[in-house]
Amino acid sequence: MLLSGADILVKTLIEQGCKVAFGYPGGQILDVYDSLYMHRDEIEHVLVAHEQGAAHAADGYARTTGNVGVVISTSGPGATNLVTGIATAHLDSVPILAICGNVPTSQIGTDSFQEIDITGITLPITKHNYFVSSVDNLADTVREAYALALSGRPGPVLIDIPKDVQTAMGEYVPAEKAVPAQPFPAKDVRIEEAATAINEAERPFIYFGGGINSSGATEEMLELAELLDAPIACSMMGLSTLPSDHPRFLGMQGMHGHYAATIAMNSADCIIALGVRFNDRATGDRNKFVKKATLVQIDADGSELSKNVITSHGLRGDIKETLKKLNPLLKQKSLPKWQAEVEKLKEQGKQYLDNRCGLTPRNVMLAINDFLNDNTPVVTDVGQHQMWAAQNIRFKTARRFISSGGLGTMGFGLGAAIGAAYGTGERSVLISGDGSFGMSLTELATAVSYNVPLVAIIMNNGVLGMVRQWQTLFYDKHYSASVLERKTDFINLALAFGAKGSRVFTVEELKSALAEAFATNCVYVIDCVIDKDELVLPMLPPGGTFDDMIMKVD
Repeated sequence: MLLSGADILVKTLIEQGCKVAFGYPGGQILDVYDSLYMHRDEIEHVLVAHEQGAAHAADGYARTTGNVGVVISTSGPGATNLVTGIATAHLDSVPILAICGNVPTSQIGTDSFQEIDITGITLPITKHNYFVSSVDNLADTVREAYALALSGRPGPVLIDIPKDVQTAMGEYVPAEKAVPAQPFPAKDVRIEEAATAINEAERPFIYFGGGINSSGATEEMLELAELLDAPIACSMMGLSTLPSDHPRFLGMQGMHGHYAATIAMNSADCIIALGVRFNDRATGDRNKFVKKATLVQIDADGSELSKNVITSHGLRGDIKETLKKLNPLLKQKSLPKWQAEVEKLKEQGKQYLDNRCGLTPRNVMLAINDFLNDNTPVVTDVGQHQMWAAQNIRFKTARRFISSGGLGTMGFGLGAAIGAAYGTGERSVLISGDGSFGMSLTELATAVSYNVPLVAIIMNNGVLGMVRQWQTLFYDKHYSASVLERKTDFINLALAFGAKGSRVFTVEELKSALAEAFATNCVYVIDCVIDKDELVLPMLPPGGTFDDMIMKVD
């Protein structure tokens, strides 16, 4: 059938299973928005307050569903406002599709109004991007973009569509939903070499990240753990993949990780790393990181192998398919001595828990736990509150911890919480800080306008908490530009946007506010007033080793 480029785009999005798109219109994308209006019964469009919020919403949707999240913008500033959101998705391997309008092809390169080379700008932060110069290529480009976003290591893809391509007429031929590239296992010889090394281990340790979700390899990982009688820990991106109370799960490892997870990893003689980056927050001083352990790394992205730490055995391949071949080669182990050592570490870790009374960060998180169901998505911004949540929130279901890991994007949370609510069909919970919330609070307008069920808890200490913590510990308490001294009243602000809210100073007030928030179907903001000198502990000093972990500060 003969359709305009805009109609071809929307028809192809529908064909690929897109149910919701987040975005903001403008002159060079109006034809697409006209088509979205005509197909509003098939694709819901969520009008955000700012394009960055739309990108984060698409990200939150993708993280909770495993499907492609779609974001749409106009040219120029509309497109550049997506960049932080695209980079956030790129660093965390999240499949989003960014669709941008651009000036007509005849005006490309003339510095016309709101023209920008968005493909050039986003080249380093996308898996691939496309400039569509002909309507004849549009449908297949969208299909290819969908498949690419989901193939191998997932990630963002961008399509830039000039206005004349949107208005041009072309033939639309319906097609099947695009299929990602077939996952493949690592080479047999590499698997066999790794199996030999793993079979020799007496203190094996499994360390996983977000790649387990992408591969759908949770079952195979647990089978591996049972075969090896091994403890399991994760990076922040791996949180919620396993139930928090799984008997083999030690929690998050790294700079602010759980004590047992971090120390056990440092004590292991063989680490099996599954879909995880060894970034500086996980390793500390890389020159001294687990030098005595055999490191087996499995990742769909070959560039990750030995990128940050030298692996003994690097296996490039899909984790699920590789473990299917690896597990049968492993000997069943029973390691009571190693298990006893791990149990001792777990008991030692309990002595470092913050058991103070009052509205402490840990008590806030424990109170939140009482109101979560098994399917509630918990979203964070970035800072101290993010780590307190990672340490203390309890999960039952995979893909329910949504947080910016690689880029560490303050302002990520509110947009992502909106997307997570759409992705799960559940009330989402946002845990933010007063600094991060100040970067995204305009999206309260979006949440209220679309009646998104959302509870936002602001850990309000009046400072940029993580910056202040570093200044306290490493900069002689020189609190340069970290004291906010703002007069913002978050509760009156919430009311002005049409939301509800409460300010709390005690645990009892917090529980009452949470009960009210979860009993409503509206947006509810809780301003949780905490002390500015609260710290996130444990903490691995930057450039330090696990022997340097800070467990308490007098």
